[in-house]
Amino acid sequence: MLYTLLYHPKVKSVDIPSLNPADNDTIRRAIEQRLLADPAKYGLPLKWGLKGYRKLRVGDYRIIYYVSGNEIRVVIIGHRKDVYNRAARRLTK
Repeated sequence: MLYTLLYHPKVKSVDIPSLNPADNDTIRRAIEQRLLADPAKYGLPLKWGLKGYRKLRVGDYRIIYYVSGNEIRVVIIGHRKDVYNRAARRLTK
């Protein structure tokens, strides 16, 4: 199945610019090679306040997303220490 990748506006304006170039490249490759290939296989489901969303682990970083039909909607990209709290706040605004 071919998926269309959509980003929350803050992913492009806040999350990606805050990454260092090496991590940015690693995350981009993970999205292209794993997330777009099979988001259900490579991503793990989340619980509690983020139920219905999935995470893709890329080193110390996490990509939080959900799949709707043939669309993958990336909500946030961030360091594992605070990405879940930031995702919950971003989704309630």
